[in-house]
Amino acid sequence: MKKFAVIVAGGTGSRMNNILPKQFLLLQGKPVLYYTINSFLKAYDDMHIILVLPEEHVAAGQEIIDAFFDYDRIEITIGGRTRFHSVQNGLQCIREEGIVFVHDAVRCLVGVALIHRCYNAAIENGSAIPVIDSKDSLRLLTPDGNEALERNAVKLVQTPQTFHSKILLPAYQIDYKDKFTDEATVVEAFGLKVQLVTGEENNFKITRPVDLAVAEQLLSAH
Repeated sequence: MKKFAVIVAGGTGSRMNNILPKQFLLLQGKPVLYYTINSFLKAYDDMHIILVLPEEHVAAGQEIIDAFFDYDRIEITIGGRTRFHSVQNGLQCIREEGIVFVHDAVRCLVGVALIHRCYNAAIENGSAIPVIDSKDSLRLLTPDGNEALERNAVKLVQTPQTFHSKILLPAYQIDYKDKFTDEATVVEAFGLKVQLVTGEENNFKITRPVDLAVAEQLLSAH
């Protein structure tokens, strides 16, 4: 089945104290975005990448593609006002039935094994949402204060959130709501359940300088 990866790279450098968006920061001499794209291209020979970028950074994205990749397998489209609208723009580039991965560009250590796991689960169940256990104690804010949550009943959500196109494309025709923080919430609002799969500890988002340092160490160890 056709495979499409919508890689959403709409972030800015605000939490990194850097004017350069975090997807363009360097890890071992290559941009963060390079590692993300490379994992998906390595996962399947017939993977097609749809890279969603802010309009002002399209040229920088094109430079990365020209320097490292076969541009026949990658196209760029412009992001929107929110993540929902950016994903919506990316999905408009999909004109064939297939499996669609939606991934945060700054989760640059995503493993090929996880991509395969998500694909296989989406083929079987229509969806695959990677999650990991919480190592921390959790508390829920209530009108009266707060209360403890059972840690084992809570999962931390990652990407690539993966769906059959017959599910994801129609789901993204619904009107935007603030509660849409990821693709799973959109599909659930569309009236469908989602399937969870085991994620990866190293599949974290680069959001702060310490994350970049950890990613550098993990890359060095391989």
